[in-house]
Amino acid sequence: MNNEEDFLQKDSTRDEGNETEDNSMNKLRRKKVTKPHVCSTEVGEMDMSNSNDCMRDSSQILAPPQLSSRMKHIRQAMAKNRLQFVRFEATDLHGVSRSKSIPAHFFQEKVSHGVCMPRGYLEVIPNPKDSEMNRIRATCFNSDIVLMPEVSTFRVLPWADRTARVICDTFTVTGEPILTSPRYIAKRQLSQLQASGFSLLSAFICDFCIFGVPEFLNSKTISFPASTFLNNHDQPFMQEIVDGLYHTGANVESFSSSTRPGQMEICFLPEFGISSADNAFTLRTGVKEVARKYNYISSFFIETGFCNSGILSHSLWDVDRKKNMFCSTSGTEQLTITGKKWLAGLLKHSAALSCLMAPTVSCRKRYSKDSKDLKESVPTTWGYNDNSCIFNIKCHGEKGTRIENKLGSATANPYLVLAATVAAGLDGLHSSNEVLAGPDESTDFCQAETSEIPLKLEDALVALEEDQCLRQALGETFIRYFVAMKKYELENEEIAAERNKFLEYFI
Repeated sequence: MNNEEDFLQKDSTRDEGNETEDNSMNKLRRKKVTKPHVCSTEVGEMDMSNSNDCMRDSSQILAPPQLSSRMKHIRQAMAKNRLQFVRFEATDLHGVSRSKSIPAHFFQEKVSHGVCMPRGYLEVIPNPKDSEMNRIRATCFNSDIVLMPEVSTFRVLPWADRTARVICDTFTVTGEPILTSPRYIAKRQLSQLQASGFSLLSAFICDFCIFGVPEFLNSKTISFPASTFLNNHDQPFMQEIVDGLYHTGANVESFSSSTRPGQMEICFLPEFGISSADNAFTLRTGVKEVARKYNYISSFFIETGFCNSGILSHSLWDVDRKKNMFCSTSGTEQLTITGKKWLAGLLKHSAALSCLMAPTVSCRKRYSKDSKDLKESVPTTWGYNDNSCIFNIKCHGEKGTRIENKLGSATANPYLVLAATVAAGLDGLHSSNEVLAGPDESTDFCQAETSEIPLKLEDALVALEEDQCLRQALGETFIRYFVAMKKYELENEEIAAERNKFLEYFI
């Protein structure tokens, strides 16, 4: 059985017009279904302040003259910066960059034809003896794939000598999208959201740790936190990261030391569409490369006692991006009906969401950090301006009402976090009529269906497998592969060795 068959979600066409909350909700009931289309060679303006749309329809594919015009800007940037190489980057299952670099003078040719890469670079295939992987493993998992660049993401890398990068989508050699690609899955969900009359404004808030030069004690490698970061004494390091991110199109709103020595937090400015996940993806590589210049080691891994979070702050807007659908016009600091429905979807699917957003054994410990009781699960919590809650609703500030999804850890793939959040929220918009039963806030939410968050990864995998909504939204192919990979990791990875594995892998 070919793993690339018949699991595509049908996308919906976009209705036009300036939407109010009521008629945006009505669009959920009158969608026209069409076949999805992925365009990876679209070129945005070279202005870094512009956001990339999640997906465009086929009418917006660039004609050759338009592509030639955009390529002219890129050639000028190449000449100005005397570029030698261009990285074609794609995300693997864990959100880590996998890339192939080409000489810069071949870039225009590769824009049209893509760059081939063994599929195993992005999808690690476990031991052939593993029965579960044998069941879903097919010839296509050992074949080449094609990295097709989204040219609007072309940026000169400040932290790499005479090198630029472009973020790619992945396709089979016959031109079909790779159904296990996290970025493709996120784009597909954003397209579904747009077809329902909405758009998503979002930003990631990411923690990471900085360690000093490793030292060898009794034949063991020991890395000490860079404790000077507790008081922001090492400003040049962080300033170089922030400035570099800006030049790659990722605007940082703020950065600060976090709760422990060597732990830093970066908060991005919110953007529409796929850009927020692209920014978090870029951060991982940028922090790693800048840290090495300063003789540091960076890690997004959650070690025991640490809480490296990957918060997705987001709000729902009308399709024209003019109205925040979470903001109440009554002047009260509470969610609108649309916002309550969206939140109800997040609450309902929180158990399955946690599997994608806290995908390792260690990072799930953060869910029970305040509890001394031995439990198998913890309640899903929500609240207004309460940073202890899993879903924190913030109504203050110039950003307007937004929901912080704090299920995520720093090790989660940002594209999967984005995709799963949209899928759960959309399900809430479609099916959560019961959330409107009561006249006050407490009655509204007591009738919303919720699920508890499993503390064990094994239980979270079961919740993901049993969640029919997420299985359909993210795709059967992806769910089967993700669950198989996680089961393989659980069976073959000793907890004592997990820290070393992820310290090296997630930097």
